[in-house]
Amino acid sequence: MWTPEHELLRQTVRNFVDKEINPYVDEWEEAGIFPAHDLFRKAGALGLLGLSRPEEYGGGGLDYSYSVAAAEELGTAHCGGVTMAMGVQSDMATPALATFGSDELRREFLAPAIAGEMVACLGVSEAGAGSDVASIQTRARKDGGDYVINGSKLWITNGIQADWMCALVNTSDGKPHENKSLIIIPMDTPGVVRRRKLDKLGMRSSDTAEIYFDDVRVPQRYRIGDEGLGFMYQMLQFQEERLWGAANLIKGLEGIIAETIEYTRQRKAFGASILDNQVVHYRLAELSTEVEALRALVYRATEQYVAGENVVRLASMAKLKAGRLGREVTDACLQYWGGMGYMWETRVARAYRDVRLVSIGGGADEVMLSIICKLDGTLPRRRRD
Repeated sequence: MWTPEHELLRQTVRNFVDKEINPYVDEWEEAGIFPAHDLFRKAGALGLLGLSRPEEYGGGGLDYSYSVAAAEELGTAHCGGVTMAMGVQSDMATPALATFGSDELRREFLAPAIAGEMVACLGVSEAGAGSDVASIQTRARKDGGDYVINGSKLWITNGIQADWMCALVNTSDGKPHENKSLIIIPMDTPGVVRRRKLDKLGMRSSDTAEIYFDDVRVPQRYRIGDEGLGFMYQMLQFQEERLWGAANLIKGLEGIIAETIEYTRQRKAFGASILDNQVVHYRLAELSTEVEALRALVYRATEQYVAGENVVRLASMAKLKAGRLGREVTDACLQYWGGMGYMWETRVARAYRDVRLVSIGGGADEVMLSIICKLDGTLPRRRRD
């Protein structure tokens, strides 16, 4: 699956991370935000924000394996927040627009997002509807040629700086899986209120917002695809989001393991290095093996996705494995750093905080398990009284 072209892309991404992200991570983590417009323009100039998007809108026109390769290399960043925000821009807020949006809509919103001239965000979660996407309450009613939108969205990555949102809203009173549509909402539209920037445990450098909509009026042409198919479109977007997220974790975990090996080799206790203890070097070997297993799962899912196969099961497994392994690796490595691992400024402590989101965002572990069980035929049917 991997070619010399993939390797050239990987090197480009590594250089971008080394030059444009890692030198500023500590500053952005402290500020709780990074300059998204500035960084995204630089990423867009390198073609990193639309690798698998259509060429006529500025994308690379490549298959999804290139997006996965880029996601993996972005994992060399020394924080999760900035690269997560880039992933939202390239592989979470834009897939449905690229696939189902009108030509006019794609030229107005997709092309500038690929170029990094506009920052995008994805509006699905609400206070009462996180992983339970069907339960969202935000509503759009028709008024002439417009939609008038009322409701709210929560935990929105890029929400403070975004120029537009791909929002999942209810557009009818039909069945929960058939009454939703994806609508582009420019964030400077009257009635859009960025109520607050949220204070998070991890992913500190990524701005995350609570958004209110008070009679927000947008033209109906801002709807992506057909009315009532938004839930299906969003489920398709989730597959790329989950693959991207799992791939993005791989090299970050490898980096934490490598730093832990070096630290425990130098750190002495009771007359020997920490690494010389069999329980430590055996455990690090186990963790490295698990990361390689995650990589194999991601690569297999990617290969099948590129071939046009249904990868819902494998993508759900990759997302589940990434979240759980992320917690396992960072917890074990932090333990071997001892008191230094408990310090806020160490990379292992930052990773410990950042990876906790992987088992929550984009569908919680329990949702991934339900999807896998449903596809495996082991999920009990719900009783209907």
